[in-house]
Amino acid sequence: MGEPSAPWKTVWITGASSGIGRRLALDLAEMGITVAVSARSADQLAELAAHSTNIQSYPLDVTDLDACRETARSVESDIAPIDLAVAAAGIWIIRDVKSFSAQDSAQVMRVNYEGAVNVIDAVLPSMTARRLGQVALIASVAGYRGIPRAVTYAPSKAALISLAETLRPDAARHGIKVQIINPGFVRTPMTAVNDFPMPFLMEPVDASQRIIAGLQSSRFEIVFPKRLAMIMKLLRVLPYALYFWLMGKVVRNK
Repeated sequence: MGEPSAPWKTVWITGASSGIGRRLALDLAEMGITVAVSARSADQLAELAAHSTNIQSYPLDVTDLDACRETARSVESDIAPIDLAVAAAGIWIIRDVKSFSAQDSAQVMRVNYEGAVNVIDAVLPSMTARRLGQVALIASVAGYRGIPRAVTYAPSKAALISLAETLRPDAARHGIKVQIINPGFVRTPMTAVNDFPMPFLMEPVDASQRIIAGLQSSRFEIVFPKRLAMIMKLLRVLPYALYFWLMGKVVRNK
């Protein structure tokens, strides 16, 4: 395997057992980068690590802050300082008014938002000490604005976007680059449960390549596909009256 062709030697990816995180780990490893992969499923991580000697497995539940801190220390002790941390762990539970659940909402927030917060907490001390590092959070275009049936999911992604926006200026003062990744629909086990049309559905390999290119850029937001992003960004700036009128039509047509 050749020398890395990207500005990282060691990358830590959480939520790497499936979907975008898994594809990203494989593609980075193919580039010659050492990738530490974490997720709850040790078996799935072992299968992933079997694909490349550049992938090392660190099973982890991201909702456990102490475990996140210990995993980050282990990666840096076993391999090298973490150059890039990608918080990709996420869950998606379809809910609406009739099926609203406080427990489901709390669980999604624990994994999608607090899990990312725990990863940030785990890597920032080393990065700030070195005045060098990069943190990327995988959110979603669903975080731009509240959308029907995403009552548990969209708020967690909106929180991630706000978190990244808040962190970026101060982190930059300490030599750390913070980025937000906002994908549209990607064909993964998470989206496989959807019973509604998914416009501009992308394959994981395409999403991974766009993420890798974006991570090497100076852009704050890595968003794709462009057509869906443009639609969602337009919805983001609509006045409430017009937006809720449109969403009312969407709900009535279901």
